[in-house]
Amino acid sequence: MNSSVVGLIPARGGSKGIPRKNIKPLAGKPLLAWTVEAALASRRLDRVVVSTDDAEIAAVARACGAEVPFMRPPELARDDTPGDAVVLHAIEWLCGNGATAPEYLMLLQPTCPLRETVDIDGAVDLARQRDAAAVVSVVEVSQHPCYARCIAADGRLTSFLDLLNRGGTPRAEPTRRQDLPEVYTENGAIFMARPSFFRQARTFFTPETHAYVMPPERSLDIDGEWSFLLAELIFRHRQEQRFKGAGGQGAGCGGPEFAATQGETPDPDAHVGAPAVPSAIHRPPSTAAPPEH
Repeated sequence: MNSSVVGLIPARGGSKGIPRKNIKPLAGKPLLAWTVEAALASRRLDRVVVSTDDAEIAAVARACGAEVPFMRPPELARDDTPGDAVVLHAIEWLCGNGATAPEYLMLLQPTCPLRETVDIDGAVDLARQRDAAAVVSVVEVSQHPCYARCIAADGRLTSFLDLLNRGGTPRAEPTRRQDLPEVYTENGAIFMARPSFFRQARTFFTPETHAYVMPPERSLDIDGEWSFLLAELIFRHRQEQRFKGAGGQGAGCGGPEFAATQGETPDPDAHVGAPAVPSAIHRPPSTAAPPEH
C-alpha cells in the first residue's frame, strides 16, 4: 500500500474580508509562507502542494519551496465554491496520469499560521496508529455552550439550554464546570482523509473521523483584520523570544531578518497530541470541507 502523505494548501486569489490575504505580510512573511514552511519541515509529508488560481500566489508558493503543479480553474475559486470541490479537484489531479493515490491527503489552510510541524506529524501518526479514515484537528472551547445565552425578540437574555428543551422537561443549568463533559470544536488547522474515503464521503466529518487535539495557542484561524492583528502580535512575541535565545540569527521565506518560528522537527518516534476525546467526532455532512474565507 502507498504510504505517502500529501499536504494540500488551498490559497485562492480572491478574498473579501482581507484583500490579497494569502500573501499579505504577517510578521515579515506572506501569510501563506508560515503554513508552507511548517509543512516542508514535516517528516511525515512527502509533498507540499498549493492549489491556487492566482499567478502571484503561485510564484510566492514556489519561492517558499512548495509545488504548484497545476492551476485551479476559476470556477473553483469563487466565494461560493464548496470546499469539497477544491479537495476533489486536487485528488483527481494527484491520481491522474496513472499516478498512485497517496495514503492520505492533508488539507492545511494558510489562515491557521500558528499550527506547527509537530501538529502535522502528530496528526499523521494518529491516523496511522488508529488506522483512521479521516482526522480533524480540534481545540477545547473556552466557553462551554451550556453557559451560552441567547437574546429573545424583546431583548431579554435567555439560556441557550432553553432552545434545547423544545417544549420538553426543562434542563437545569449546570452550576459547576467540572460536572460538564469537555467540548471541542474544529480549529481549521488540519483536515485529513484517505483520498478514496473523501471521494465517497465528500466530507471530512463522518462517524469515522478521529480528533487530533491542539492547544489554544496554536489554534487561531484568521477570518478578519482583528485576528490578523492578533496573529501578528503573537508572531512578533515569539520572534523576540527566539532572537534573544539565538543571538539574533534567523532565516525564512520572508528574509534572513525573520526566523521561521514554526518548523521545529519533532522526535519521529514521539506521538504528539494524543486526543483525550472520544475517537469519533460526528458532525453533519453539510460542511464537506472548510471554505476558503
